[in-house]
Amino acid sequence: MSRGSSRRAFLRSSAALFAGLALPRFRLRRSDGPLPFSISLAEWSFHRALMSGRMANLDFPQRARELGFRGIEYVNVFFGDHVKDLGYLGELRRRCDHAGVRSLLIMCDGLGALGDPDPAARRRAVAAHRPWLEAAAFLGCHSIRVNARSSGSWDEQRDRAAEGLHALALLADPLALDVLVENHGGLSSNGRWLAETLAAADHPRVGALPDFGNFRVGPEEEYDRYRGVAELMPFARAVSAKSYDFDAEGWETTLDYPRLLGIVLDAGYRGWIGVEYEGARLSEEDGIRATKTLLERVGRAWAADHPSEDRRGR
Repeated sequence: MSRGSSRRAFLRSSAALFAGLALPRFRLRRSDGPLPFSISLAEWSFHRALMSGRMANLDFPQRARELGFRGIEYVNVFFGDHVKDLGYLGELRRRCDHAGVRSLLIMCDGLGALGDPDPAARRRAVAAHRPWLEAAAFLGCHSIRVNARSSGSWDEQRDRAAEGLHALALLADPLALDVLVENHGGLSSNGRWLAETLAAADHPRVGALPDFGNFRVGPEEEYDRYRGVAELMPFARAVSAKSYDFDAEGWETTLDYPRLLGIVLDAGYRGWIGVEYEGARLSEEDGIRATKTLLERVGRAWAADHPSEDRRGR
């Protein structure tokens, strides 16, 4: 697809989504029907246990399965120096098979800025992601998640990040992997900028991983998360259901989950939605369970109000 046709497709999809933003939130009612998506678990939900040493990366598949998940999303920092260790990766794959869980993606941080103003530094950042692409392919993942970090003006950052993403996608394509960008700080937390950047990357392997919570664009400024999720959904190949805390009735206290999931599902998305609990009041296990329960509750309510929709998650 040409750069011009990518931009036109983005604009058409965005217009359709924004038309839905003005609609009232769907009515929440009880339903025991099937979910219109699949629920995975992001490893960051266990970051306290992993950072303290109470849990190891190799333990993640079994812990996820015990909590009722069949899909998992890794974080590269918890692999230590094992990204090229086929023995370690083989053991991780064996544990996934034993637990009956599927490796979906690796979230990659700390590997350099794909939109660095220095072209040589951009190339080094792209090269630093290559081992993680190879590890993801070995584990059977569909993607790696990366950051679109850059500096400069709006247009400079867009073009620099798009160039780095395109170069990384060229490495990912022979491995049948996608390169997904999360709203994750700086201009990437501005939904409009990130959508422009993904369109400018102009490669079918480049997509988005919209996160419900990461829309802080400055110390005192937040981008409208509902608009941001809608702007990213035309590119979405995974979704991160961030959560922080819950009230006595099980509702997330800072995010409007029915509205957010309505945007995701009204966009036609039926893939994996990853639980990413980041709160401090509940234990990690309790926060994970609360997020999963809320996703199921809201997802089934949406499906009950859309009986003609295809409800099959992938």
